[in-house]
Amino acid sequence: MRELSLNVMDVAQNSVRADASLISITVNESKEKDLLSIVIEDDGCGMTEEQVQNVTDPFFTTRTTRKVGLGIPLFKLACEQTGGSFSIESKVDCGTKTTANFVMSSVDMVPLGDINSTVSILIRCNPNTDFLFTHSTDIESFTLDTRQLKEILGGVPLDNPDVVVWIEEYLKEQTQIIYGGVIK
Repeated sequence: MRELSLNVMDVAQNSVRADASLISITVNESKEKDLLSIVIEDDGCGMTEEQVQNVTDPFFTTRTTRKVGLGIPLFKLACEQTGGSFSIESKVDCGTKTTANFVMSSVDMVPLGDINSTVSILIRCNPNTDFLFTHSTDIESFTLDTRQLKEILGGVPLDNPDVVVWIEEYLKEQTQIIYGGVIK
């Protein structure tokens, strides 16, 4: 994939298919540590040990509509090409945690891409799933928690056009702050 945000979309959609009620997406960019860390954690149905061992094999998939699953293997490859690391922890009935660490200065580093649009689309297309999105840099961090939004909105759905616009503007404003006033 040409942007890491698309890998995040793929893994998060796996979480939705796993009946997760809460999906946590954490993006931590540290130029000081030369590290981009992406963690996607859910409370879905989880995977067996065998599934976890095979999930990075492109010819292994739990889906019945196709015989290959490239999302996780490509995400892992993108990490490893930078000299980073990739791991998946999962337990049946408890959920899954995917951690991808990238060496930012690597010539093979794929751009993060439009993570805000990815998060916004995930929220809009899955209004019954809660998302906890945290994005941090060496300067600052912010969090968007749909559980709090739902409480404040009092029944107005997250896929309401006015809510979608607000989410997009909030993400843009907060991203500008964590990059020191400059949109990346």
